[in-house]
Amino acid sequence: MRKALTAVLFAMTLPTLAMAMPMSMPEGGPRHGGPEAGMFKELNLSKEQQREIRKLMGEQMHGRHEITQRYLAKLSATEQKAMQDELKAAKDKQHSAIRSLLNPEQQKAFDEHQKKMEERRAEMAEFKAWKAEKAQKAN
Repeated sequence: MRKALTAVLFAMTLPTLAMAMPMSMPEGGPRHGGPEAGMFKELNLSKEQQREIRKLMGEQMHGRHEITQRYLAKLSATEQKAMQDELKAAKDKQHSAIRSLLNPEQQKAFDEHQKKMEERRAEMAEFKAWKAEKAQKAN
């Protein structure tokens, strides 16, 4: 159970890590410097090929998220709450560490970005609630 919980926690932090990375590389490669950056460069892919590969990778990330959510649903409410608290603490720690590396102007931009992301998350949660309510009324 602990191994599964550790794996789930790791999978849940990946999107946060991706958000902390720069949006693009100077040579126009992928938005992070992972193995794909080398792959794109070494294979000399066209922009269309890069776009399609990114689309496939996005679909894979979405699929992993769905799998993670399925297993999370099997945890007790107490374990889910503990996991959410731990994830929030890790996220806050990461944001503090990132922010400490920035100059005041960058910190302001970072804070604005974080605020916008929170607003988007709130809007998405509201939309999902509305959608679920609409689906429930339809049944």
